[in-house]
Amino acid sequence: MAKKPTVKKGSGGSGRGRTEKLKTAKRRKTSSVRWLQRQLGDPYVAGARDQGLRSRAAFKLMELDDRFHFLTPGASVVDLGAAPGGWTMVAVERVNSQGAGNGKQGKVIGMDIQEAAPISGATLIHHDFLDEAAPGMLMDLLDGPADIVLTDMAAPTTGHAGTDHLRIVGLLEAAFDFACDVLAPGGCFVGKVFKGGTEGELLKAMKQRFKSVRHAKPPASRKESAESYVVAQGFKGVKG
Repeated sequence: MAKKPTVKKGSGGSGRGRTEKLKTAKRRKTSSVRWLQRQLGDPYVAGARDQGLRSRAAFKLMELDDRFHFLTPGASVVDLGAAPGGWTMVAVERVNSQGAGNGKQGKVIGMDIQEAAPISGATLIHHDFLDEAAPGMLMDLLDGPADIVLTDMAAPTTGHAGTDHLRIVGLLEAAFDFACDVLAPGGCFVGKVFKGGTEGELLKAMKQRFKSVRHAKPPASRKESAESYVVAQGFKGVKG
């Protein structure tokens, strides 16, 4: 099982957990230098590299699942916006989609408009989840509805706060609607949200369709980031 990184403070050891100087800093833009320094000093980046994970975001899903316990062996999972595959790899391990041991074997399908390298135990689809054929395509591959729909997607930013906020909310709404189309009763939806959490009508809709709706900011989410996650559990099923 993938382990969380050890977060080290101060100096010593390998030097992870501290900001390192960049020899080539003079030839880089200030924004690039800051990004690289943050990456070099980030224990989650180092942990992902050491454990063969494709992104530090994998630890966010681990921490959310450790708290809310939705990735159970034998479950069917859909990961929307899966590339590069960090969340998909965690799902594969935790629902046992590779059939390790004698436990129940789950299924994991990742979908993204960007291609990603194959992941053992998962089916990756290069497709837009907004396409009207996508829900049926996924349910065919799963041989039925999904137990969990995950999304760590974020809409590309424009630099205009109002526009960016609307795009972020719109993407989450689309993912939520998709989840309602493919989830089995009792299923779970996990999605990324930003400042203020899930808003107004969308939050109301989630509470109508799920028994429990909670927000959380996992430790792996950078403190300066406005992101958090909504975890909706206990899908009530399709409205009759």
